[in-house]
Amino acid sequence: MLWSLIKILFFVALVAALTLGATYLMEAGGGVRVTFAGTEYTLGPLQSVIGLLALLLALWVLLKLLSLSVAVLRFLSGDETAVSRYFDRGRERKGYQALADGLMALASGEGRLAMSKAAKAEKYLRKPELTNLLTAQAAEMSGDTRKAAETYKKLIADDSTRFVGVRGIMKQKLAEGDTETARKLAEKAFQLKPRHEETQDVLLKLQAEAHDWAGARSTLNAKLKAGNLPRDVYTRREAVLALSEAKELLDDETSVETREKVIEANRLSPDLVPAAALAAGSYVRKGQPKYAVRILKKAWEAQPHPDLAAAFAQIEPNETPQERLKRFQLLTKIHPEHAETKLLLAELNLVAEDFPAARRALGDLAQASGADARALTLMAAIERGEGASDAIVNGWLARALNAPRGPQWVCDNCQHIHADWQPVCENCGGLDTLSWRAPHYSDVPTATGVHMLPLIVGAPTRAEAEATTDIPDAELVPEDDTAEPQQRQEN
Repeated sequence: MLWSLIKILFFVALVAALTLGATYLMEAGGGVRVTFAGTEYTLGPLQSVIGLLALLLALWVLLKLLSLSVAVLRFLSGDETAVSRYFDRGRERKGYQALADGLMALASGEGRLAMSKAAKAEKYLRKPELTNLLTAQAAEMSGDTRKAAETYKKLIADDSTRFVGVRGIMKQKLAEGDTETARKLAEKAFQLKPRHEETQDVLLKLQAEAHDWAGARSTLNAKLKAGNLPRDVYTRREAVLALSEAKELLDDETSVETREKVIEANRLSPDLVPAAALAAGSYVRKGQPKYAVRILKKAWEAQPHPDLAAAFAQIEPNETPQERLKRFQLLTKIHPEHAETKLLLAELNLVAEDFPAARRALGDLAQASGADARALTLMAAIERGEGASDAIVNGWLARALNAPRGPQWVCDNCQHIHADWQPVCENCGGLDTLSWRAPHYSDVPTATGVHMLPLIVGAPTRAEAEATTDIPDAELVPEDDTAEPQQRQEN
């Protein structure tokens, strides 16, 4: 209403100004004298202004007629759209201006204004392949998903905009969580534009989440051919997909083809721990333990891992602890200073009941400030085997309860921890994002910290403390000579 009042006031002011100007010109003296064809004409001030305006109008009409004449001549010369272009030129100018204003509004985050400008542009241009796209994006920005979906469906009906429409609805389904429909739409978009990188990535992710390993390998191959994936990354992910396909088949049956897929995955990426372990098991079942040893040794050279040690143990499941300790020298002599090698040697010597050798193999892993639960638990077993008191053993076990868990399968994208290796992160859906490493923990102190150990396990006597130097001083509490030794409950 205020805007209407402003327009009315402006109109009244304009009329008043024109009236005042006309009155001033009528009262002014002088004028303009014009001689034409021997006849002299004298015009007053007001008549002179009116005559000037009429002359300008006549000139504008003359130019328009000249342009129309040129268009008619072009039409007669064979240009069938010359006359229609002449009459549509003004509409196109207004339409493209509205389209430009709509794009600016969209870039500025003004969704409603962009939709209004798109409707105006469609009114003048009648080019839905341009205006529908602007309308759909503006509707999404405004939160009008129904309008956006209707517009995307209109884009699908046109061959030139079909990919844009399919991609738009696909993104809507992803936002709604309808991954099954989104995967079908991604496959359709991939068929329309197989070299489109974003579509390839979305389709590959959805196929991996749906365990469509064959389709994912096909999409991965398309990414390589399109130049959207380095060769080394392709090889690694091809191995991951081949391994995932084989693992699912192993759950049902173990055929020759399945074993070959496991071996193929290991061949593609020898450092992939699950592939090496499964390939080794496949060779063992085929009665070819030498090939299993060769695979596990090569994988251990790339990265020592407990799963590789477990697979190596399955090659000879009935051997004695001493025989196993001797056979494992093929692995333990590789990376002897690696923490996993030390832990493995300590475990093997514990099983063989050689506790001093187990202590030497473990080295200073249990005394380090960041010792993990596995090293501390092994230290407790060594102390138990060497006849240490319950307080000493329970002290190591209590420290293990509060210690980090050690290396685990951690997603590099979202830091989610997995109990076992998986091709796709169960939290963020990332493909081939799991790595074997220690997760990041916060350093927030808790009520079960090391300073609480004397309350948990009891204080050892001074004689027990002097008998071993493996328990840090922070865990020892001096004993009162007049007090009776505190009774401790064995864990």
